[in-house]
Amino acid sequence: MPTYAYTCTQCGHRFDAVQPFTDSALTECPECGGVLRKQYGSIGVTFNGGGFYRTDSRAAAAKPSGETGGAAAATPASSKPEAKPSPASSGS
Repeated sequence: MPTYAYTCTQCGHRFDAVQPFTDSALTECPECGGVLRKQYGSIGVTFNGGGFYRTDSRAAAAKPSGETGGAAAATPASSKPEAKPSPASSGS
């Protein structure tokens, strides 16, 4: 259940009340019987970072067959460069 902060507008008494969402706000000060005002403070959740995107929680989709990922995708990573014969081993 959430905790709400209240302040009396007449005597300045401040207190916290744990109430379910379904209960209505308190209206009478327990100290003097004056009118209460609900206080709103900072929230308990903050979002830090560059942002959140709708694709963050989805699996990567396969690319259509016509797309290539650039030069790195065109050359297989496991291919080895061709060996060139050395000039000393040429049969002269």
